[in-house]
Amino acid sequence: MNRHLSQLVGRVPALSCCLEDIERVFEVLRNSFAGGGKLLLGGSGADCEHWAGELLKGFLSKRPAGHAVKEKLGAELAANLQGGLPAIPLTGFLSLRTAWQNDCNPDYVYAQLVHALGRPGDVLVGISTSGNSKNVAYALETAQKSGLRTVALTGEGGGRAAELAELSIRVPSREVHLIQEMHLPVYHALCLMLEDEFFPEGGA
Repeated sequence: MNRHLSQLVGRVPALSCCLEDIERVFEVLRNSFAGGGKLLLGGSGADCEHWAGELLKGFLSKRPAGHAVKEKLGAELAANLQGGLPAIPLTGFLSLRTAWQNDCNPDYVYAQLVHALGRPGDVLVGISTSGNSKNVAYALETAQKSGLRTVALTGEGGGRAAELAELSIRVPSREVHLIQEMHLPVYHALCLMLEDEFFPEGGA
């Protein structure tokens, strides 16, 4: 078992039921990033922004720039940059979201962003404690029909999001605050696994 998953279960034993699903999601993310894809994150604002932040810069590793980056950008820039994986929280885009809410059906705002930003080979993760958030469901449907890989991160009920997504991680609770508490260590583990995969020596 991956060391980060072993540590995850040591800290949160209840998540042992999710290990196979976490490994499957890791494989999808790894393959997407390796092929030049990106991760789109929609749903819970705090989790989307947090997850993206752990991927766009060093997490446990500082990911210093390697020789190729220094050759391309020069020593000064390279010394002040870190390796990153492309992750876009759809919860940003303040001007777009407010304009969309004023002029269009707010339930489709994430779907619009997936339509505009997503490309085949990218991955959309929809985060919803119930799995029944309409904006997340419409985004997953748009992504699936547009050739993106799709993942739902939900509670044990799964809801509509788990029905629409190719893969789902359903943490074992139906209480919103407990689901939220378990989502964070799940995506932290995924971030650590990806960091080991793409920055094994800590470099970019």
